Amino acid sequence: MEKKLKTAFDIFLKYILIIVGSAAAACAFGLFLVPNNLIDGGVTGISIMVSHITGLPVPVSILLLNIPFYILGYKHVGKNLIWFSVFSIICLYIFSPIFEAMPQVTSDLFLTSVFGGLLLGFGVGIIIKYGGSLDGTEITAIILNKKTSFSVGQIVMFINVFILGSSGFLFGWDRAMYSIVTCLIETKAIDLTIKGFDESKSVIIVSNNPDELACRIMEKMERGVTYLEGSGGYSKDEKKVLYIVINRLEVSKLKSIIEEVDENAFVTISGVHEVIGGKVKRKRFQC
Repeated sequence: MEKKLKTAFDIFLKYILIIVGSAAAACAFGLFLVPNNLIDGGVTGISIMVSHITGLPVPVSILLLNIPFYILGYKHVGKNLIWFSVFSIICLYIFSPIFEAMPQVTSDLFLTSVFGGLLLGFGVGIIIKYGGSLDGTEITAIILNKKTSFSVGQIVMFINVFILGSSGFLFGWDRAMYSIVTCLIETKAIDLTIKGFDESKSVIIVSNNPDELACRIMEKMERGVTYLEGSGGYSKDEKKVLYIVINRLEVSKLKSIIEEVDENAFVTISGVHEVIGGKVKRKRFQC
């Protein structure tokens, strides 16, 4: 029963957060981007241009233009993504008239690109993080990636260059250049929203003093350490490999500990987007 309640609460929270993300995106469109003729990349950028030409509301354009992508990508991305994407666009449609009725915040293009990009990135980041999407071009990029030698990033970049270039003919080249600024800020805001400011780091350490090093890490950092079994490719010697997950603020302290114990240790540090499970109470370790 408790597990069912937790599942129900998680689903409810997911819907609430997607609503919040859609509201932030609607605010970015209604108060900043659309009134100043700045666009985003992908389907949302095309939708703003279509809306400008035809008079259709931006959310309606987004939904209509995404339908072919959703049909095309149904097999590849699954029905959950499609449903949450449609739900986020419906929420966007509901919130848009509210922000469009408000007075324009600023006509300064730089401020518009910065704050519009931040708000849109925050909104889109939340929607993506909790299972939806406002942009069907990424679905197309994933499909084309499987059939061509181009990466997903390269395909999305090519599409966006075409879209932003087209906006120059419609709104003027100064708007197109500020739209590029908007896209760059939005991309960074999406990353921060999805990954969080407190990004975790996974660390793999190959040392000649693994036990002492593990002990010092546990004592000084109050972090658990996992042993992995390994062997040297050349020497064939059996080795204990240390694996630890820390936050980015702890990297410097970990480096100092490693240098104290084994300055010749081989260390790799990688970014971790998400950590699930493995939570334990912090305590003093004694080796």
